[in-house]
Amino acid sequence: MSILILIPARMSSTRLPNKPLADIAGRPMIVHVAARAAESGLGRVVVATDTDAVADAVRAAGFEAVMTRADHQSGSDRIHEALLRLDAQKRVDVVVNVQGDLPTIDPSTIAAAIPPLDDPAVDIATLGAVISREDERDNPNVVKIVGSPISASRLRALYFTRATAPWGDGPLYHHIGLYAYRRAALERFVALPPSALEVRERLEQLRALEAGMRIEAEIVDTVPLGVDTPHDLERARAMLAA
Repeated sequence: MSILILIPARMSSTRLPNKPLADIAGRPMIVHVAARAAESGLGRVVVATDTDAVADAVRAAGFEAVMTRADHQSGSDRIHEALLRLDAQKRVDVVVNVQGDLPTIDPSTIAAAIPPLDDPAVDIATLGAVISREDERDNPNVVKIVGSPISASRLRALYFTRATAPWGDGPLYHHIGLYAYRRAALERFVALPPSALEVRERLEQLRALEAGMRIEAEIVDTVPLGVDTPHDLERARAMLAA
């Protein structure tokens, strides 16, 4: 498979202004993410942004950037535009969407999203991790995967929710918002209107499930740190200070 890693980055965060350019160990956060993505060894890495300053910082560090429109409602819309700009010849088979606020993500975690696509019936692959902290079980900011086990390390996703689910004994799974799309699946997904459950739960991936698309989740050991607040930023700086 020909794989393209796209990292959407925008400057409109309200909790952490100018987030992609936040300094961590002497480099902008978005550059750390691009470097981790490149270390995964999956393929070409490009940052998709609507801000010249982000593109300039990425290129100065030796990575690729592509400019996209400023009016996109989601990261998936942004990466779709980037894909069309970068690969009009349709040579790319799989697009991996890595969030631009994961500066400490292990490259092997990014690579873990690819094996579910070995099954041609799978449209989209994503990641999850077992919830080990009690406070996360009932936290609506921790999205859970409700899925049917395919193996010890993989679920077929049946639902995503902010509620505590499923009920009863057994593990709960924290959804990690990194996606590997087959090209055709991404094109179909962005053409669909927002779905009822997507709007209700405020979870974009439910649009794909409601449209009958198959999503499988590879289970990894840990949830990467997402930098959304000044406190998160200080944690990332401490982790990458060495």
